[in-house]
Amino acid sequence: MSFIVDFLKRFFQSMLQLLSFGRRTLSNSLSIYIKTNTGKSLSVDLDPKWDIKNVKEIVASRLGLTPDEVKIIFAGKELHDSTIIEDCDLGDQSILHAVKTRPSETRFRPENDHREGSQPFSKTLIDLQLSERERSDINSEEVSEKKKAHFYVYCASPCKRMQGGKLRVRCASCRSGAFTVDRDPRNWTDVLEPNQITGVCEDVNCVGTDDGPMFAQFYFKCADHPSQGENDEAVPLYLIKSNIHDVPCLACTDVSDPVLVFPCDATHVTCLDCFRAYCRSRLRDRQFWTHPEHGYTLPCPAGCRDSLITEVHHFRLLSNQEYAQYQRFATEEFVLQAGGVLCPQPGCGMGILADPDCRRITCISGCGFVFCRQCLQGYHIGNCAQESEGTSGPKGNCDYAVDPNRAAQARWDEASKVTIKVSTKPCPKCRTPTERDGGCMHMVCTRPQCGFHWCWVCQTEWTRDCMGSHWFG
Repeated sequence: MSFIVDFLKRFFQSMLQLLSFGRRTLSNSLSIYIKTNTGKSLSVDLDPKWDIKNVKEIVASRLGLTPDEVKIIFAGKELHDSTIIEDCDLGDQSILHAVKTRPSETRFRPENDHREGSQPFSKTLIDLQLSERERSDINSEEVSEKKKAHFYVYCASPCKRMQGGKLRVRCASCRSGAFTVDRDPRNWTDVLEPNQITGVCEDVNCVGTDDGPMFAQFYFKCADHPSQGENDEAVPLYLIKSNIHDVPCLACTDVSDPVLVFPCDATHVTCLDCFRAYCRSRLRDRQFWTHPEHGYTLPCPAGCRDSLITEVHHFRLLSNQEYAQYQRFATEEFVLQAGGVLCPQPGCGMGILADPDCRRITCISGCGFVFCRQCLQGYHIGNCAQESEGTSGPKGNCDYAVDPNRAAQARWDEASKVTIKVSTKPCPKCRTPTERDGGCMHMVCTRPQCGFHWCWVCQTEWTRDCMGSHWFG
């Protein structure tokens, strides 16, 4: 009798262990989508410890094929049978592509063949900032591990911040992920510029180019949240790099990781905290530059030539409030550069693109304030109070248009309504609202493209008479 009891105890203990193991396996599984080159999709749960050979066995049975007739493609690589799933940088809801091998194709390389293309990017890709000489000097697994590629992106949704990124590949012609590259990218030009790396598209519906090579298109995904499909993309912050050379920050001299490397000839390096401080100080003083191609941006703080940041998503490192102010200033600057005006009514600031000869402006899309374009005061007949005789502009009504796509964000900060009304006057040259917070009456416009010296009392160009009569009020 005791023998039967002991047997039952051991049996139930074994069953509990199996159930516990099953729960652990289930909790660690990856939910993956398998897409075929004919458009069919499968949903499978995979153990991260499995290899690609196991995946082929599962997929082949559901497609009516043998495992030898299936090849698995992920992120531009046909994966080797011995590749372990957890080494592929896969996440939940990632997509693998299953392609039926052609009859004329030879079987896949043997397991001891480690040529480029048999392993995923997460195992073969070297940091893109390394030179060819530095790549050739990698002679140990430890050094190779340190110099693997690391990417940083801005994830707009759902993370809404800077995150680690994952490099992905698709066909430049049909945008299918069933694409294998001929070689790994070796620099940022290979990744960011089109038509740099050729490859083969396995999608049956791809027409490709007429008698020309097929090219890879690289893009990035956020590594911090489950994939949301092949259209889930993130903006690459390619100036933010892993500090593999331990370069000190230009400002604080600390060695940090990651860092931002400015696109100047000297490739100056700054830590991310100092970059944020640099942006805040320039934003506070409205010292950003407006570039016709690159937008509202900044150069290297060391004053290097041709060093403007061309991807403005790097300014997403600022807080949400600071970035909203950045957008507001950028829109205001665009309106002014385009020959428009900003409504001077406190709390409005609507950007208005009017005809160049229009003097009487009505802010019908904002607060309804009617004002003079030249002095930004309430509309009046005759010369402006600050104008000399003979310099008044044309009179009368005119038609105008407000472009909502260009000027919707051209509004002053709600919290500064009272300050604007009491202590702000427009620069006489460019009309940028300027705040005086004490000191003398000698003002200098903070817009980098203006820099006009003017008198706070006279609201004209600063002269020796102003200096003698009311320098300090």
